[in-house]
Amino acid sequence: MILFSQIPAAVLLLVSTLSLQCVGVAVLIESLRRVITRDTQGFGPIRSAVLVMESTVAIIILHGLVILLWASFYRLQCFPSWELAFYFSSSSYATVGYGDVILPAKWRLLGPLESMAGVLMCGVSVCILFATVTQLLDRSSHNFQKQRQSSGPRVPSQETSHLRNNAVRKTNIEHRIRLSASRLPARDSTNNDLAPTEDRRFINV
Repeated sequence: MILFSQIPAAVLLLVSTLSLQCVGVAVLIESLRRVITRDTQGFGPIRSAVLVMESTVAIIILHGLVILLWASFYRLQCFPSWELAFYFSSSSYATVGYGDVILPAKWRLLGPLESMAGVLMCGVSVCILFATVTQLLDRSSHNFQKQRQSSGPRVPSQETSHLRNNAVRKTNIEHRIRLSASRLPARDSTNNDLAPTEDRRFINV
């Protein structure tokens, strides 16, 4: 019978936790999307670090509100002070579970239930931070490639220029050699064959 009496409170706390977490995550994602898409030039290291820090602080505040939600129920039904209620709620939400403060037997199943909700909500928060860092890295890489493409062709190095000058010089030398060879007089083979004959004719006379 104790279990059935805890079900309505557990359902109410879980629905309230999911509603608060979903609204907070939606607002955070929308604000991050606006900030990232608004700056077309990308973010520097300092601006990226500040954005990740702001996201982390917002997530911690959101978890604090969820912890406060459970602590409010504990204060009304379980503990005589807000200090004990908030302490137990935060230790259960973070799955620490010191055991120095425990719930009454009537509500003792709410502690493990809050721990399960805390694990799931922390996983969602880690996913948001991971997506934010990935988006920043992608935009930084895209902007770097765009700057490299817009900077124009690369200036050839000194070694490349030296090799190119040697190739041009070699081509010029070969061209001059061909031009000089084409200007040389051709040998007259007919005159060379007749000259000995004419000498013999004069000798016989």
